[in-house]
Amino acid sequence: MNAPAKLPLPTVADVEDAARQLRGVAVRTPLLENPYLNERLGGRLLIKAEPLQVTGSFKFRGAYNRISRLNPEERKRGIVAFSSGNHAQACAWAAKITNTPAVIVMPSDAPKIKISNTRAYGAEVVLYDRQNEDREAIGRRYSEERGMTLVPPFNDPYIISGQGTIGLEIAAQCAERDIKPDAVLAPASGGGLISGISLAIRDRLPGTDVYCAEPDQFDDIDLSLKAGRIVSHAGKGTTFCDALMAPHPGDLTFGVMNANLKGAVSATDAEVETAMATTFHYFKLVVEPGGACALASVLNGKLSCANRIVVVVTSGGNVDSALYSAIIGRASPV
Repeated sequence: MNAPAKLPLPTVADVEDAARQLRGVAVRTPLLENPYLNERLGGRLLIKAEPLQVTGSFKFRGAYNRISRLNPEERKRGIVAFSSGNHAQACAWAAKITNTPAVIVMPSDAPKIKISNTRAYGAEVVLYDRQNEDREAIGRRYSEERGMTLVPPFNDPYIISGQGTIGLEIAAQCAERDIKPDAVLAPASGGGLISGISLAIRDRLPGTDVYCAEPDQFDDIDLSLKAGRIVSHAGKGTTFCDALMAPHPGDLTFGVMNANLKGAVSATDAEVETAMATTFHYFKLVVEPGGACALASVLNGKLSCANRIVVVVTSGGNVDSALYSAIIGRASPV
């Protein structure tokens, strides 16, 4: 569900406030580098390892930043969210640790690990048919019937600001190494992650380009940036990047991205498999398909790191073991 257009766009001050809210709760995930991979690529590639975040993805940052700010009455009535899995798990855990009831609307074909984890965190899971039902309508119904606060997956100032804390960490970690990246790249669907990151990077690392990465043919952000308005990808293809299938960006996320992003790149499923194998081989890091899309867009040459320093966010690691095993068994690292 899009937030009302009257809401102001978040700023870097909001990201800084989110960092204070998350202190001691979220993990400051490492920025990883491998000299052998750098040699292969001819530059410096740094991996921001969000699979090591609470609940296995960056989504916890935004979910906690939003849910922890509910007043006592709102917390008593609870929250409702819709998600293919990572936002679902993040909201479920953030709700649990803040003693807030949670209903999570999830597609019935979501990865089993994401559904089971969401239930294990104590949320009530409502499954729907991705092809024939409207998750936003289901979420609105629960919100209206039970008086629950709707926590959208990306188009919310607190969600965007929470995800933006990754950008603050990247800037600080680069400063600790006395380096300035030429580019920062992260996977994108609705744009909450990359819009938040762009606010922090533009403030802390002026001159560093910020890009988003989308699955091939699920390029709504690329289309929107080029058109100067929100455009849907219209479901032109298929992808196993289940976390990156939003049809279009939100009004808030697009407003931030349109002001801050250098552009958007993409990767095919086969290229994503190569990226997953690469993170396993060089970093011993489990990354889900959607979480590997940005890395895939570097490895395929859409955004080269030759003679440059590039920071790539691997956004999540919640992947069914059977799928992961099959991919690692057939795909080769670069």
